[in-house]
Amino acid sequence: MWLFLFTELLLFAGLFLIYSVYRYFHTADFHRAGLEMHTLLGTLNTMVLLTSSLTMVLSIAGMQRGKKWLSVSFLSATILMGLGFLVVKYFEWSSEIFRGIYPGSATLLERSNGEILFFGLYYTMTGLHGLHVIAGMIVLSFMLVFILRDKITKDDYIKLENAGLYWHLVDIIWIFLFPLFYLIN
Repeated sequence: MWLFLFTELLLFAGLFLIYSVYRYFHTADFHRAGLEMHTLLGTLNTMVLLTSSLTMVLSIAGMQRGKKWLSVSFLSATILMGLGFLVVKYFEWSSEIFRGIYPGSATLLERSNGEILFFGLYYTMTGLHGLHVIAGMIVLSFMLVFILRDKITKDDYIKLENAGLYWHLVDIIWIFLFPLFYLIN
């Protein structure tokens, strides 16, 4: 599991490096584009994911203590928060697309190269992160079924812990994406 998580980190580290290089060469354009981001929605999503990490930990702790229904409840809450994150991201992307700011749009192509790069990276990195949230929700849903079928128990909860590690990685990646796109202006 740790090797898999490391490969995921390498993927996003490469994207963060690309972001940094482009930001260095197009500082003013990135600043201008960053001012258009929905900081409130980004903050809301950050709070949702941080809370989902807490509920993930509480689900594992519940299982370790043999409290199956507590674990199920917190794991269900984690999955629902993942869904909530995606709903907020949907509204945010819809707002951008409605304003004509999406890759290849005429509105975006009228802007400077730096702004085009900023929004290209924004959609690529947050979209890839969104796919990881979906994958995490699928994995957590399987863990929920495993708990309900007693395939994960107080004595054998390593699958749940590994799923939790993946979920925490998804959250950590967002913790880096959030300031890069929403806060650093």
